[in-house]
Amino acid sequence: RRLLPLFLGLFQGALLLFFALFVTYDEPSVQEENANLVANKVYSTFPFFQDIQVMLVVGLGLLLTFLPRYGLSALTHNFLLLNFSMQWALVLQGLFHHFHHGQVQLDLHKVLISEFAAVTVLISVGAILGRTSPCQLLIMATCEIPVYLASEWVIINCLGVLDVGGTITIHVFSCYFGLGVSKALFRTGQQPLHPKETPTPRSDLMSLVGMLILWVFWPSFVAVLCQPGDAQHRAILNTLLAMSAGAITTVVASSLLERDGKLSPGHLQNGSLAGGVVIGVVADMAIPPVAALALGSLSALACVLGFRFLTPLLGRKFRLLDQCGIHNLHGLPGILGAAASAVAILVASKDTSTSHFSQLSPAGGNASEAVEEQWGDREARGQALSQVAGLAVAMGASLLGGLLTGATLRLPCLAQPPQRLCFDDSLHFKIQDQAEGLEPGSTTEEGALALKERI
Repeated sequence: RRLLPLFLGLFQGALLLFFALFVTYDEPSVQEENANLVANKVYSTFPFFQDIQVMLVVGLGLLLTFLPRYGLSALTHNFLLLNFSMQWALVLQGLFHHFHHGQVQLDLHKVLISEFAAVTVLISVGAILGRTSPCQLLIMATCEIPVYLASEWVIINCLGVLDVGGTITIHVFSCYFGLGVSKALFRTGQQPLHPKETPTPRSDLMSLVGMLILWVFWPSFVAVLCQPGDAQHRAILNTLLAMSAGAITTVVASSLLERDGKLSPGHLQNGSLAGGVVIGVVADMAIPPVAALALGSLSALACVLGFRFLTPLLGRKFRLLDQCGIHNLHGLPGILGAAASAVAILVASKDTSTSHFSQLSPAGGNASEAVEEQWGDREARGQALSQVAGLAVAMGASLLGGLLTGATLRLPCLAQPPQRLCFDDSLHFKIQDQAEGLEPGSTTEEGALALKERI
């Protein structure tokens, strides 16, 4: 009970000291042209930033409320982890990438990048949702952010991977980090089905509303870091097409997999978003519209089939717990997107007029077509291999980091909740109905058990 406020209080106090000593804003632009440039950049970025805020705070939070008696905890822990991870990422990025002359100059772009780092934590938590304490989640975020920043630097800066929408760097990484944590934390075997795990119509409805909010704002998440103009326009269109095709394919697949033809709310809540995951890595590339539709359909199909067949198989064979099915929504579409990016790069090199790589030709614009095409093919093969290597780095680094983090979360001082009190808001919050029914001197655990018996 005292560990959570102590941990957060010390963290916020240390952050206040860091900001007081080292963080400042960019110097104001004196020249009118520079001032207009900065203003235009802010006005063009902030609407996307607001959309992403709605996605993470409202959409993702509601998506996690499918557990009927854990909705308050899911929403609150999601909100807490977002703020904690974003501030922690700001500190680490400022120290290692933006520390100049003893100062870190803060701007909207750095905050946006820090929120992308926080997204990895919000996704990874889905694997262990409901079976962990808030302190365990905060320690998990503390460990995951530096591992993510290091792997992203290797993938983007060293390997030169193209991934504007974070398919590899965010979705694949966060998926396998969460699965690694789950495997190490619950190493005794597959957890038995908890009586509070079964969704209700009301909890499924709330989760479905979260999916709809994510679906509407997802193009902003993919396109915010694209170059304004054609690339950003293409990224928005490709994302819309992929997600639309994914939504329809989810309905088709879910209906065909059920004997009575009814739809599964879990399939709708996840499969409808798979198109946004898969398209991120190729969103700004010169791919035809039909490719975006095909990728959206394939990712949704993989997601639905993963929920129906792969998740039970991983539970039986590998004793792997994946509470929210993040492997189906983020892992499988992420791998599909990485493979699609390698294929798209190789195909694009055949047409140097539409290839991203012809613009990078060292021979310049006056080179002969044969020389330019030969260089483009060689560059495309190297870039395609880089995409595959980036996928391998993301999976390897995240699994290793997740396993080590999961082992750390087993420390007794982090107060993992007992099995009988999992998936219950009453363990973390003062519930009014519960408070009225308790006798004087009753403990919180006794109150939770009494509430369970009464319901």
